[in-house]
Amino acid sequence: MKLRFDYNNMMADVIGDRGIDAGKLGENAGRIGAAFEDVLANCGKGWQEWSELPYIDYSSLDGMIAKMSEIRKKASAFVVLGIGGSALGPISVVQALLDMRLNEQPASALKSAGLPKLYIEDNIDPERMHGLLGLIDLKTTYFNVITKSGETSETLAQFLVLYDLMKKAVGKEEARKHFIATTTIGKGTLYALAQKEGFDTYGIGPGVGGRFSVLSNVGLVPFAVMGIDIKKLLAGAKEMSEACRVSDIKKNPALMTAFLQCMAMEKGANISVMMPYADSLKYMSDFYCQIWAESLGKAKDKDGKTVNVGQTPAKALGVTDQHSQVQLYTEGPYDKVVTFLAVDKFRNDVAIPSDPDIDACDFLKGHTMGELLNAERVATEYALRKAGRMSFTVTLPEVNEETVGELLAYYMYETAFAGAYLNINTFNQPGVEEGKKATFAMLGRKGYEEKLAEVRSAAKKPEYYI
Repeated sequence: MKLRFDYNNMMADVIGDRGIDAGKLGENAGRIGAAFEDVLANCGKGWQEWSELPYIDYSSLDGMIAKMSEIRKKASAFVVLGIGGSALGPISVVQALLDMRLNEQPASALKSAGLPKLYIEDNIDPERMHGLLGLIDLKTTYFNVITKSGETSETLAQFLVLYDLMKKAVGKEEARKHFIATTTIGKGTLYALAQKEGFDTYGIGPGVGGRFSVLSNVGLVPFAVMGIDIKKLLAGAKEMSEACRVSDIKKNPALMTAFLQCMAMEKGANISVMMPYADSLKYMSDFYCQIWAESLGKAKDKDGKTVNVGQTPAKALGVTDQHSQVQLYTEGPYDKVVTFLAVDKFRNDVAIPSDPDIDACDFLKGHTMGELLNAERVATEYALRKAGRMSFTVTLPEVNEETVGELLAYYMYETAFAGAYLNINTFNQPGVEEGKKATFAMLGRKGYEEKLAEVRSAAKKPEYYI
């Protein structure tokens, strides 16, 4: 395991009474052990199929890697159509591992690097779609349509628009070669369409929920197109998985931080702030926000008891949000836990020159921007600690396929352990499903007539409009 975990600033003997008493580990040993056993007993089963993804035979990926390499050579742009887990995982990984200004590079530079531009379209704002169409050449663009259920309204709408335009641009026979479907095999509208139209199709296991799917074909297909070493990504995830399958909480980072977060909730810290100090990890906060909120925000526990549990995730970016949010974190309500993501060594660093003509800023001269960034992170950790605020730090030695794979697996296991500790169903999403059904009804989908009547009956009162 390459990642390091420092939870000093969660503990009462470090930050004071607002922290967690170390004795709570012993007091809750039975409950912690039960949560661990619950997760481990179900690895690879039911909705925990995601836990086995890093353990696949990597040679089974060779055919897909070769096919995606061919697309990479032909494509001027590669567009992912998806929403939720079908987009947030891929966005977080490509932001971490590709050049952050990839799409701004001139075509000649991209051609020399052998890479297409990459767009991940995770919303249906019509102005956004219009803007995309102004940027891509349909004749040399390839699309990956991703929806586990095969029924996601937003993704199907995007597909219908773009497939129609592609057929008009190059003809149906050629158009079908430009689309890849990633969905549940044998089920759903997208699978049926893919079979009818002859699209290359990659499956998502039935027990891999959307927010746990980044290490499945949901992520592996677009990563392979963009030249990311997906075997190293999975190897990193496997290394973290092994650490998360150790029963000793002091050797299991996901089990420890899941327990500490649950203890923090009991102390009223109902907001979890994810704060990377690296732009490459910026969108890991988005991935975390989905997996933490959608998994843990539940009205009832497994026994049917109304509990209304969950911890609201929030995003911050160091050092940007030192100048917008940290004042609240240090002096506002004691309702937050801050997780810092740190990087020891940046892939590229920039020296701050010791310019003799500038008679100022001597404290900056001779350092690098990476040193400054990390100094500001340590300073923010210290300020929170001094104020008695809870935080912990996850450190990546550097950002690469293996460490990113570790980080993704850590998030998944931490979420699973927290859900088991809280005795809730970590893997369902009834609140989301209600909105999906109402959308189907309002758009006139067959079979949703009763739901449409229900939606229409929820009339709003005119006196509450301005």
